[in-house]
Amino acid sequence: MPSEFTGKHVTVAGLGVSGVPAAKVLHGLGAHVTVVNDGDDERARAQAAELEALGVTVRLGDGDTLPEGTELIVTAPGWKPDKPLFGAAREAGVPVWGDVELAWRLRGPDAAPWLAVTGTNGKTTTVQMLASILRAAGLRTAAVGNIGVSLLDAVTGDEEYDVLAVELSSYQLHWAPSLRAHSAAVLNIAPDHLDWHGSMEAYAADKGRIYEGNRVACVYNVADKATEDLVREADVEEGCRAIGFTLGAPAPSQLGVVDGILVDRAFVENRQKNAQELAEVSDVDPPAPHNIANALAAAALARAFGVSAAAVRDGLRAFTPDAHRIAHVADVDSVAYVDDSKATNTHAAEASLAAYESIVWIAGGLAKGATFDELVAGAAKRLRGAVLIGADRALIREALARHAPEVPVVDLDRTDTGAMLQAVQEARRLARPGDTVLLAPACASMDMFTNYNKRGDAFAAAVRELGA
Repeated sequence: MPSEFTGKHVTVAGLGVSGVPAAKVLHGLGAHVTVVNDGDDERARAQAAELEALGVTVRLGDGDTLPEGTELIVTAPGWKPDKPLFGAAREAGVPVWGDVELAWRLRGPDAAPWLAVTGTNGKTTTVQMLASILRAAGLRTAAVGNIGVSLLDAVTGDEEYDVLAVELSSYQLHWAPSLRAHSAAVLNIAPDHLDWHGSMEAYAADKGRIYEGNRVACVYNVADKATEDLVREADVEEGCRAIGFTLGAPAPSQLGVVDGILVDRAFVENRQKNAQELAEVSDVDPPAPHNIANALAAAALARAFGVSAAAVRDGLRAFTPDAHRIAHVADVDSVAYVDDSKATNTHAAEASLAAYESIVWIAGGLAKGATFDELVAGAAKRLRGAVLIGADRALIREALARHAPEVPVVDLDRTDTGAMLQAVQEARRLARPGDTVLLAPACASMDMFTNYNKRGDAFAAAVRELGA
């Protein structure tokens, strides 16, 4: 496969974490590489200088014009399909791949199979859990893809793997037409990135691409019918099975929970009558419902790859979640303070709110077109109070007025980063012993903070100041 790139004129669309590795790999394979990029800032110029030193042509400030002679485009996943560059490519009959598609095609004949995960929420945690389980089984593996580790580096590097745990976004799947995973999971489907995909149907269809050509298992969420529908529509290899995961007792060909035990009724002999204990709910950190679902999905993919029940248990016990994912910060005056700054959309916040009984909710930020009525109506009985921050907090305040009018609301009319300390102080005033003060913003952070990590750090710092 690599020899076919020799002398080929390839345009790489976009610099950044995917474009730079793609340009380097293609250049190393003997392609004539031109990189086009919309931006022309200091970071882009530094990346351009690095590539130009290798002999790569870089064109900054114009990502819309198709370079003359282009035979293939390899795009950064975030570039929208309606970009003029791609319209020109269609007219010229030039194929467009993402970096994931390029990585897939560069795999050698004995390459490690991929266990792939997508979904609106929970992807990173599930892939990290899966990698931990695979390592516990003694397999050489890595968590790669949308998680921040380049798939191109994984497939072209010197390290040998037995299997890869791969996180894939809807963007990446859109640009990966020939991807065929060993087994794959769609964790959930909720409205997100609709400005990019154009419709909910197109978004779901791109998620569903992950099932195409699966060999062993298509893992779906029993509680989310849309994920099962995607399995039904997928063109898979003969013998590939649909495997469900559920927080309830599992039916045959499902994984689920019975009396605090994660059990497998899919990868056992005589699954009509038998079940295999995998781990205890207490082995999952944290044991919130949505995180148990993540663990079941990871376990299903690992079991599809032949991993033992003991390795599932050991891998889950060894797993430590990333920061800002429903992380307990401290207890102050018998009130728990929990940082779920990663809950940047309503679906993620819904899962977070469902994990606690009595909550003072800190929410708000950039809504990205989201509505909050369904979220607030579902959580109303759990809310002791709410403290609202950020540019689009009025949308949440209005939903609270409609669906939880008895819940006291503090509306902080400031969007500077210091608002978080005041928010935590107001939440403390509203909380009672036994409550949880939960940062689950249901919004993006960029109105006040660089990213959700900085927002979570500000919350944790404010909580520590309370404790002091």
